[in-house]
Amino acid sequence: MFFPRGGSAHVTRALARALPEHGWDATVVSGSLRDGPSDAARFFAGLDVRAMDYTEAIRADDPLAHDPPMHPSFEDRDGAADRVFAKVDDAGYERLVDAWAGVLEEAGAAEADVLHLNHITPMHAAAARVAPDVPVVTHVHGTELLMLEAIAAGPPRGWDHAEAWSARMRRWARASDRLILLSDTQEERVERELGIAAERCTVVPNGFDPKIFDRREIDRLALWRRWLVDDPQGWRPGGEPGSVAYEPADLVAFDDAPVLLYVGRYTAVKRIGVLVRAFARARERFTGRAPLVLLGGYPGEWEGEHPVEAIARCGLEREVFVAGWHDHDLLPDFFAAADAVVLPSVREQFGQVLVEGMACGLPAIAVDAHGPGQIVDDGVTGWLVEPDDEEALADVLVAAVNDRAERARRGEAARAAVRERYSWPALAGRVADVYAACL
Repeated sequence: MFFPRGGSAHVTRALARALPEHGWDATVVSGSLRDGPSDAARFFAGLDVRAMDYTEAIRADDPLAHDPPMHPSFEDRDGAADRVFAKVDDAGYERLVDAWAGVLEEAGAAEADVLHLNHITPMHAAAARVAPDVPVVTHVHGTELLMLEAIAAGPPRGWDHAEAWSARMRRWARASDRLILLSDTQEERVERELGIAAERCTVVPNGFDPKIFDRREIDRLALWRRWLVDDPQGWRPGGEPGSVAYEPADLVAFDDAPVLLYVGRYTAVKRIGVLVRAFARARERFTGRAPLVLLGGYPGEWEGEHPVEAIARCGLEREVFVAGWHDHDLLPDFFAAADAVVLPSVREQFGQVLVEGMACGLPAIAVDAHGPGQIVDDGVTGWLVEPDDEEALADVLVAAVNDRAERARRGEAARAAVRERYSWPALAGRVADVYAACL
């Protein structure tokens, strides 16, 4: 339902490419924004794609009232075109179902053997209308669980339609033939929030393409010069990509120095502010320079304090660098130009960037909760800290920066571990088994 930008889009693309080897052909139905990284035809190039174009809707006074309507979100961000589902009334819900029913019908959903629906969204209601006899596999990526948990705790102010959405999502999940979860830590949450027993769920973690994510030789300084100085993509509140740029002299921070790399969106659960403050604590104990690069942040999208503001408040403008949003295909180059991947997120349902960075030989620094707590083996493939423990995070940043041999040892172990556990060719086979069971 969403236009390509987050982890579920990468999962969809990887699966659609890998499934033919297991006897399944895929048609991808997706939202889209024209002429950019979120253009579905570009993102899913080489696949059979049917898109709903949100380009005009996202610019409309009321994006949800546009034809076709803009998709909502599981996150509540002030001023965002994609308002949170819990604020969408019944009329808006019906418009969404009508629009997606048309796209699914055009894509031939009624003739499919299985419908694999990512997230729990109105596409379920559209599928039931268009293809009532086709088995449904629902892929729970986790952000929907966060919204349901917020509703169960007492809906935030303005979530006037929260209970209606909670009831719909529970109904759609229960009507699914099978649910795919990212980790077994989701089983208890799915039972609590959706009323579905673990026996109806199959755990299939997200993976990586071993042909793309691996070690590679690269001119590290040239890469950082290109994306921080020559063609900067960093942005500040109210600014376009490139509104945060650096001078050639700033790149002295990268001269023969270990680079810490964060990759992700600028959402509250990612705890970028905690990372910046922990870095400020740690830098006095570094034995040399060690720049932190923040890669990601979809243009114009952030929650809470913007990273640029956190960096300025800590006086780290020449030590913490904002590199902006980039195509997923460029990630292996960025990993090749870094020495450790850092993800301080406290509610990360999986941790795709950890797996991809580790596949490129980087040790990981993450929080011991949810997906990252299962991906990273503390002391072996990286470092784990408790959620929101700023002091502990500072300590492991120091340990990672100051001990080159230990970084190399844990990076080598990380590469071997994820290649065994998280390679897409094998994971696609497990998804194909779920399809076969539904039939």
